[in-house]
Parts: sequence; structure tokens; C-alpha cells
Amino acid sequence: MQNLLNMLSTTRAMRRLKPDPVPDELIEQILQAGVCAPSGGNRQNWGFIVVRDRQIKQRIQVFYKRAFDEVVGPHYASSSPPPGVTLEQFHRQHMAVEYLTEHFHEAPIWIVACLDSGDAPPHYGSGASIYPAVQNMLLAARALGLGATLTTRHILHGGDVDSILQLPEGVQSYAIIPIGYPMGRFGPVKRSMDNVIFENTWGRLRD
Repeated sequence: MQNLLNMLSTTRAMRRLKPDPVPDELIEQILQAGVCAPSGGNRQNWGFIVVRDRQIKQRIQVFYKRAFDEVVGPHYASSSPPPGVTLEQFHRQHMAVEYLTEHFHEAPIWIVACLDSGDAPPHYGSGASIYPAVQNMLLAARALGLGATLTTRHILHGGDVDSILQLPEGVQSYAIIPIGYPMGRFGPVKRSMDNVIFENTWGRLRD
């Protein structure tokens, strides 16, 4: 139990990854963790694309960077740090996000998490059937000593990216997980529960 809690509290967004190859057997373990996750109605209407092809990654990175230039970069430049984060920490995060943007295609492995909605249009609850699998894979990567991060920025150009990945009609990509050996170290994620935990109704803080 303690080991699990340690994994949960040290699974950080690792955005600086080495280009070194990752053994297939480790990726298989990560994928197995993904398909063990719950999904709405146990439909398991997911699909996971393992992307190794550098050319495909380079094509998608163009849209990933465009989203940074259009939305993400200006957001960081105009936003204040979130609660509990110093200006220096916020700046370091911005630099890590920018690094990932420029080197996105160099991560040796991507796992693209997709959901088959069929004829039904995606809605705000759709992610409940795919993001638990993503979190399972992030935890598995951490347990194996691999760096990874959840990124959804490509959705800003989702039609173009999904076309590159040759997704059929009714299937959408919900996340891209770049995976590789981390350049940095895993460290504790320290978050305060003050002002975010409520009792019975929203806004009612615990005693």
C-alpha cells in the first residue's frame, strides 16, 4: 500500500525526455495497465495507437507547436501562478512546456489514447471512459522508471491530427502520452487541500 501511495505522490509531468529507445516489454506493461482501467458501462470502446514513426510524430508536432504559439504560450505569458505555486516554479513549468513543444517528436514512444463514440457525438462525460486508462498508464510508466505526461493540446487541431493518425469516422483522440527515460528526477508532488475540499455542498469548507 505504501509503495502505491508513493507512486501516486511522485507521478509528475515529466516533459524532458531522452530520445533513447524504450524496450517493447516495458511499453506492453504500460498498455496492459491501460486496458485494466474502468470505462463507462464497461464498454471498453477505446483504442491505443503506439507511435514510433518519426515522420508521423514530426507531422503532428507541427500542429502541437502551432497550438502552443496560438493558445498555450500566450496563456502562460498572461496568467498568474496557480495556488501554492511560486512565480519561479511557474516559470520553470513554462520552460518545461516549451521544451516539450520543441522536442515533442523526439520522444521515442507516443501512446495516443482514442475513444470510439460511434454515431454519438462526444460530450463532456466522454473522457470518463478514456482518462482513467491514461492515468493507469502514467502510473505504470512511473513504476517502471519512465517519464511521461498527459497532453491534450493537439485537440486544438484535432481534425488534422486525427487525419494523420488515420482515425475512422466516430473515433477521436483524447490524449497523447510521450514516453521515454526522463532527463530529470521524480520528486514529490506537493499540493495543498486547503480551499478545494468541501463538506456536502460546494464552497462549504471542512471544519
